[in-house]
Amino acid sequence: METNMIEGISTALITPFRNGQVDEEALRVLVEKQIEAGIDGLIPCGSTGESATLSHIEHRRVVEIVIEATAGRVPVIAGAGSNSTREAIELTIHAREAGASGALLLSPYYNKPTQKGIYAHYAAVAKEASFPVVIYNIPGRTASNISADTVARLARLDNIIGIKEASGDLDQMAHIIAKSPSDFAVVSGDDCLTLPLLALGGKGVISTTANVAPVQMSQLVREFQAGNIEGSRQIHFELLPLFDALFCETNPIPVKAASAALGWCSDEIRLPLTPIGDANLEHLKVVLKDLGIAQ
Repeated sequence: METNMIEGISTALITPFRNGQVDEEALRVLVEKQIEAGIDGLIPCGSTGESATLSHIEHRRVVEIVIEATAGRVPVIAGAGSNSTREAIELTIHAREAGASGALLLSPYYNKPTQKGIYAHYAAVAKEASFPVVIYNIPGRTASNISADTVARLARLDNIIGIKEASGDLDQMAHIIAKSPSDFAVVSGDDCLTLPLLALGGKGVISTTANVAPVQMSQLVREFQAGNIEGSRQIHFELLPLFDALFCETNPIPVKAASAALGWCSDEIRLPLTPIGDANLEHLKVVLKDLGIAQ
C-alpha cells in the first residue's frame, strides 16, 4: 500500500524574518538543513510558521519558496487554514497550483462552529480544491475540538488523508484511530506525545522540535518504526528537557529563539508575540548544549 504523505517525521517550519520582511535566503537555508537531516516532509505556514501574522502575499510567497527550495525531494504540505471556508479554499487551491503535495488546515478558529459546521468546512475544501487535505485539531488555539466521530466521518471523504492531532487527549486519538480507515494517517501535533501516539497506531508527527533537532526527532520515529521500542523510548527521554524548553512560552517564541541561538536565522518575531524572556533563553541554550545541538 502506498505510504501516506504525512507518515513519519515532518517539520512545522518557522518563518524567518529580517527587518520586518520574510527572510527568503534564511528560509531556503532552513529547508536545506531539514532535508539534509532526513526529514520526511515540510509544513510551511502553520502555527509554528506564524501564519496568523503573515499577509496573504507573504503566506503565498513562503509556500512558493519552500516548494522551490525542496525541489520535489520531500512532500510539502502547505498550511492553508482559515476561519473563513472560502479563504481556506483559496489558500488550498494556491497550494495545489504552486506545486505542494497537500494542505494542512486547522479547524476554524474564533467562530466556534458546531461539529456539523466543522464537517461541512472540511468537506467543502476537499471537494472544491480537489486536493489532499490534512485536518489540524488544536483546540487550545481554535476554541473548538474536532470529535473522534467527526474525524471518522471526514476520514471517509475523498482527498482527506489524515489529521494532525494536537488536542493532547490520547484517549480521543485512540478513538480516532479505531474508527478511521487504515489508510487515514493520525500524526501527533505535540512532540512530547509522539511516542505514545505511535504506540497507539499513530503514523508519525508534525514537529516543532524538528526545527532545531531534526536528526533526533527522526531517530525517535524511525527507531519505533523499526521495532526498536526501547531505543525510541530512550530518545524520547533524552529529548524531554528540549520539549519542555521549546514550549516554556507560546510557540513559536522559544523555537525561533533556539534557531537564532544556533545562528540559522534572526530571532525576529511578530507582535503580538514578543521575544523570549532572558531566563528562559539562558535555560534553552543550556539544554541545546547539553544535547550536543549547540556548541
